[in-house]
Amino acid sequence: QSKDKEKGNAAVPEAMEVDPDPSQTPAPSANQTTEQEPMDVKPAPGVSFRDEEVLTLEGHSSEVFMCAWCPKTNNGGTLLASGSSDSTARIWDVRGGMSADGTLSGSAPNVLRHPAAMNADQTQNLNQVTTLDWNSGGNMLATGSYDGIARVWSDQGVLLNTLAQHKGPIFSLKWNKTGDSLLSASVDKSAIVWDPLTGMVKQQFKFHTAPTLDVDWKDTSTFATCSTDDMIYVCKLGASQPLKKFEGHQDEVNAIKWCPRGMLLASCSDDSTAKIWSMTRDKCVHDLRAHTKAIYTIKWSPTGPGTQNPNLPLVLASASFDALIKIWDVEYGQAIHTLKKHNDSVYSVAFSPNGEWLASGSDDHCLHIWDVKSGSLVKSFKGMGGIFEVCWTGDGNQVAACFSNNSLCVFDMRKMGVAM
Repeated sequence: QSKDKEKGNAAVPEAMEVDPDPSQTPAPSANQTTEQEPMDVKPAPGVSFRDEEVLTLEGHSSEVFMCAWCPKTNNGGTLLASGSSDSTARIWDVRGGMSADGTLSGSAPNVLRHPAAMNADQTQNLNQVTTLDWNSGGNMLATGSYDGIARVWSDQGVLLNTLAQHKGPIFSLKWNKTGDSLLSASVDKSAIVWDPLTGMVKQQFKFHTAPTLDVDWKDTSTFATCSTDDMIYVCKLGASQPLKKFEGHQDEVNAIKWCPRGMLLASCSDDSTAKIWSMTRDKCVHDLRAHTKAIYTIKWSPTGPGTQNPNLPLVLASASFDALIKIWDVEYGQAIHTLKKHNDSVYSVAFSPNGEWLASGSDDHCLHIWDVKSGSLVKSFKGMGGIFEVCWTGDGNQVAACFSNNSLCVFDMRKMGVAM
């Protein structure tokens, strides 16, 4: 089974101890030597967030593993969903971030309960929430949990549908852009495309030989899956065989992500490499070898042709258990910046909607905001627990982070210009 953070209390320390045998560490490659470090190799201390710029949301009774902003506004506020090992998801209404000078506030959340099966061992947190995703319209939230059930909720937390077909925990759930398909990945080695409104299975894909860890849509009917079997498949609804099989990773593939135009697929692995793939090639386009430990996640910038920020270059960020973040030039496959301020595993990175900033969260309790172009540290916050996920609102005015001490924090980003 996966050693994903969602597996519970023991998972993070367990994963932290993973230090690849030196003989297995990838040899340095050309793309390391051409890296352009920022002028200040050791970033100057960033400006700390002031107390009035941080809103703390408390209510979960265990670690908060994930958070996601609703893509639509809610009567002047913004909804923030969170998922925890306490067997609940919560939807918080965060207000005050829409106007130029409003003060952030949060009301009591709607609590989305995920009851464990009657025969489940309650001591094992068997129904922790493992993943969640808003649909593009922002009126439905999907959650996955350890019991293998996907649930679809209204934006007010009303249960609309229960999707029960998987035989093991769900690790990833993604809506397609049109909202007529929901994709899930499970420990049972399969991926399922659902009709989220009827709860019917459109198709189950059983190509992996080990747990499926992540899925991502290329378009409304084509998607990629990755697994602890080191493999990546590109599948299409209605097709009985994969459109493409990508092999090259030497260990579990933790995450996959299509670029904004759906042309390139990025992947990252416990083998300490990230790779970039294209449907026009069988082998990877770029083999990104600069980290020394497992890479937990990768994110594309919302920039380049076909995006809202066409004049900024497309880059890829990778976050690793080696405490480093790399920003990659994806045309040449070279590291542009190494972001070195964290001192423990980095679990999450997220680009601002304008592509200018990168938020990062680590097991060192720190949230950092970086300038993508220069690689310099801009703002920081040290909390009371490890950070599992960071995410931006659609307008870029707020960043949320979820912590191992059962809380979430919302950071006011409206005065970013002042920090520069």
